[in-house]
Amino acid sequence: MIDIKFLRENPDLVKENIKKKFQDEKIALVDEVIALDVESRKAKQEADDLRANRNKISKEIGALMGQGKKEEAEEKKALVAAGAKRLAELEVLEKELQEKVTSIMMKIPNIIDSSVPIGKDDSENVEIQKYGEPVVPDFQVPYHADILDSICGLDKDAAGRTSGEGFYYLMGDAARIHSAMISYARDFMIDKGFVYCIPPFMIRSSVVNGVMSFAEMEAMMYKIEGEDLYLIGTSEHSMIGKFKGQIVEEKSLPITMTSYSPCFRKEVGAHGMEERGVYRVHQFEKQEMVVLCKPEDSMEWYDKMWSYTVEFFRSLDVPVRTLECCSGDLADLKVKSCDVEAWSPRQQKYFEVGSCSTLGDAQARRLGIRTKGENGTYYVHTLNNTVLATPRGLIAFLENNVNEDGSINIPEALRPYMGGKEKIMPAGKNA
Repeated sequence: MIDIKFLRENPDLVKENIKKKFQDEKIALVDEVIALDVESRKAKQEADDLRANRNKISKEIGALMGQGKKEEAEEKKALVAAGAKRLAELEVLEKELQEKVTSIMMKIPNIIDSSVPIGKDDSENVEIQKYGEPVVPDFQVPYHADILDSICGLDKDAAGRTSGEGFYYLMGDAARIHSAMISYARDFMIDKGFVYCIPPFMIRSSVVNGVMSFAEMEAMMYKIEGEDLYLIGTSEHSMIGKFKGQIVEEKSLPITMTSYSPCFRKEVGAHGMEERGVYRVHQFEKQEMVVLCKPEDSMEWYDKMWSYTVEFFRSLDVPVRTLECCSGDLADLKVKSCDVEAWSPRQQKYFEVGSCSTLGDAQARRLGIRTKGENGTYYVHTLNNTVLATPRGLIAFLENNVNEDGSINIPEALRPYMGGKEKIMPAGKNA
């Protein structure tokens, strides 16, 4: 949510930003919210004037009573009573107008950074850089579900019986390598100086509304029936919500945290669920990084954060590239975002394994997260980035480490978490 003062002073800039995001249906909201804001401030000013006048008259009444001028005092009391009725009406009007202003402001997208490429959707995202050689081996790399089947590691049929489409059982070495990757991602970020955290896996609607747009919430979140609780789609939601309504000490900035959680998503859309694989599922696990910082430091942290994900995957012998998200692919609260994509030797193309975003002060403004410095109180900037989301990260690992004989190499970084194992062998074969 952008600052109403900024919108008031820069309506054309806000409209142009909406056009850049190809959301022309929202342009009319700018004039609508400006008109409501005028009414709201007018009502507030009249109410403030009435309160000031009430205080002034109250003092006059006291003086008149002290002078024995009871009749004049009663006349003044009648004025106060008349003002009180109007003040009550204005207070109701103020609240109604402010709620309308806030509702519309939450629909107007954040101002994107000037460096963001302009494009309608993810097909117009721009490659920034490749890291590692995208090798295509001289044998046919199996589909990831077949690799998992070969080590007796996946059971979607049983998950279909217990939970339905979009769920899975990981077993044996597949489950172990999955957990090893998560543990390694945790320690990787701790070594970068981030504080490890396990957050709540459910959050209230006030937090949901603070961290994401209405459209995202509807497409992503599972609501707990009969409760004001939602299952998180990423631990960023809980981690940013941790500071809701707080004034953090400026000297504590930047606050750098890495969090583990299971994640739950509806995955609403035309793409649907995979019949055999685990690329797009309703439940997965994730190691996230979250930063709260001063506004002037947010772009520096943005570059650090996505580079950590690149470094993490390269340490697992997975080639990756970074992709700049274009304006039309940015969620409404985001200022700038890039995806980290892993190489798929089977498909001979890249696929998303992580996403890094800076949201400016949008989440902080919605949730009331501020800090106080020499120049007064201001909203912090918030950033988030995926270290590892798996099983998608597991797919990248499998495809880039499987051998022609079906064995799977375990990179050195993961061996301490795998009991020193150097390879996973297919069922019935010995290392």
